[in-house]
Amino acid sequence: MRPKPVPTTSASGYDLRPLGTAQRDKLAEALSPEERRVLLHQGTEAPFCGTLLNNKKDGIYACRLCGLPLFKADAKFESGTGWPSFTQPFDPDHIAEIVDESHGMIRTEIRCRRCDSHLGHVFDDGPRPTRRRYCLNSVSMEFYPAGQAPEQKVAS
Repeated sequence: MRPKPVPTTSASGYDLRPLGTAQRDKLAEALSPEERRVLLHQGTEAPFCGTLLNNKKDGIYACRLCGLPLFKADAKFESGTGWPSFTQPFDPDHIAEIVDESHGMIRTEIRCRRCDSHLGHVFDDGPRPTRRRYCLNSVSMEFYPAGQAPEQKVAS
């Protein structure tokens, strides 16, 4: 069975063309060392320390590196895990799922479809109706209050 081709535009109308290495490196220059460790090197921030964990405002959570919308505030829930958790993505096309066999376990890593930044992991122990728990690092995302759109840093 052939893998499903990755669309160049998501169902919600966002450009999904991958960023080139030079463009990704240029955007990464603005990242802090901690953001770089998590987004570019699959790190994890400490639990209960992320700046977006207790955010209850209405809006959109977007990729810190490229601005692709990842999650809507109304999909966020308190999981008790110490990381921001969501039941479903803004658009399923915006999230890439990858098998992660690090640390002696098998998990599903989630990455930004456009820039390949590490976001966190997804588990099947979330609330109904999706039963999905997208567990994110705060440093992987930037929050945009309702009415503000994230700047899109697309492939050039």
